[in-house]
Amino acid sequence: SSGINAEYKAKQGFVIYRISMRRGGRKRPVAKGCPYGKPKTSGAVKQQKPERNLQSIAEERVGRRLKGLRILNSYWVGQDSTYKYYEVIMVDIHHAAITRDPKINWMCNPVQKHRELRGLTAAGKSSRGLGKGHKFNQTKGGSRRANWLKRNSLKIRRKR
Repeated sequence: SSGINAEYKAKQGFVIYRISMRRGGRKRPVAKGCPYGKPKTSGAVKQQKPERNLQSIAEERVGRRLKGLRILNSYWVGQDSTYKYYEVIMVDIHHAAITRDPKINWMCNPVQKHRELRGLTAAGKSSRGLGKGHKFNQTKGGSRRANWLKRNSLKIRRKR
């Protein structure tokens, strides 16, 4: 996939990991298939979809498995009726070829630990509602939470 991963080079320090993800929606985890409780919460069990896409969940699973590597990005490689297959590009930050390369050694910073768990990869960003323009008013200020907090906090100038 061209254009997505500009930093990737087929050289030492880069690892590519293929992962299969079972396709389909997300069944709601309720006992005996019955959502007990208030009528508001007693909706459908089957027609649920996960909040994030399968690619983002795939990156997370790889990141949890290979803790010493940093995840740069991922891309779709194929699918059949049961699985979707993704390849995840990872970086070994302790390799000299990575630490000496000015194009990729930003990944060695401590702040880049587990980017995939915090929605900082391209697949993870897609579900966060980020962007510019009137369509993305819900995430002004960086995130939905920051936007909500700004709208729901009363700031009053103190009389001196």
